Amino acid sequence: MLVLASASPRRSELLTQAGIAFEVHPAHINEDLLTGEEPLAYVTRLAREKAEAVYRERSAAGDSNSLLVLGADTTVTLDNHILAKPENAEDAARMLRLLSGRTHRVMTGVALASARGTEVAAEITEVSFLTLTDEQITEYVATGEPMDKAGAYAIQGRAACWIPRIEGCYFNVVGLPLSLVARLIAIA
Repeated sequence: MLVLASASPRRSELLTQAGIAFEVHPAHINEDLLTGEEPLAYVTRLAREKAEAVYRERSAAGDSNSLLVLGADTTVTLDNHILAKPENAEDAARMLRLLSGRTHRVMTGVALASARGTEVAAEITEVSFLTLTDEQITEYVATGEPMDKAGAYAIQGRAACWIPRIEGCYFNVVGLPLSLVARLIAIA
């Protein structure tokens, strides 16, 4: 039985799209960045902590040894700085101005906890943005779409028309690298 340690509707949609049966059991952990923590270390640590926290909860509740818990965390980085979910509309506009005309990285840490231990991996995708006008940014922020997204955009939404190129896994940018997850499940 696969349990997704996330309330992310995008992750649920991707697993469903891939035909992977799962249950949702969100993890409740502290997601603060540690002092001096690099972005890749951050997303893999959070993925592990989410998967292991839910694995412990479900195991204590009597779930069987066939339990698999999937934890994931995605962030956007530019010049090795994390662009998390925007705090407000002004923060979203600030992030979009930073991304405008540049290439950034999307990193997702993935962890699969089971009775055999926890496997951790990561996917990195480079995303290139066109140069955006202030009007485009203002209009996009006004839609509300950027507000719950790392880096303040959704590649599968209205921002798609500003992204001429990606290098790597598209699904990683949406929030869950499906091929990587499938490989982890296959070896569990």
